[in-house]
Amino acid sequence: MTNYHVILQAPYIVKNIEDVEDALGVAISHIGKILNKKGMEYVDIDVGLTICPKCGEPIDCVLVVARTAIVGILLSMKIFNAESSEHAVRIAKSSLGRTLKDIPLEIVDVVEI
Repeated sequence: MTNYHVILQAPYIVKNIEDVEDALGVAISHIGKILNKKGMEYVDIDVGLTICPKCGEPIDCVLVVARTAIVGILLSMKIFNAESSEHAVRIAKSSLGRTLKDIPLEIVDVVEI
């Protein structure tokens, strides 16, 4: 059995926000409250990055239109005693999926630790 660090990405919609910074803060706060309420304080929450098509630099993964934003959130957690990297991803998706209902999760990275 091996230990893994799994990073998943999730889209989160935030309504009635003023700007990008507001959207980022609200999204991280809401996800954090949901996870903490379910006893999942061990999950690290961060904002995803995307590459700017004009300059090629990494920028925060957020889009704001008409006071509504979609924010790309990275959720990372350590999975202990998994049989394989695929098994670690299934465990992470299962535990986060039960807590974050109706939010799609996509694999970003899996690293053996």
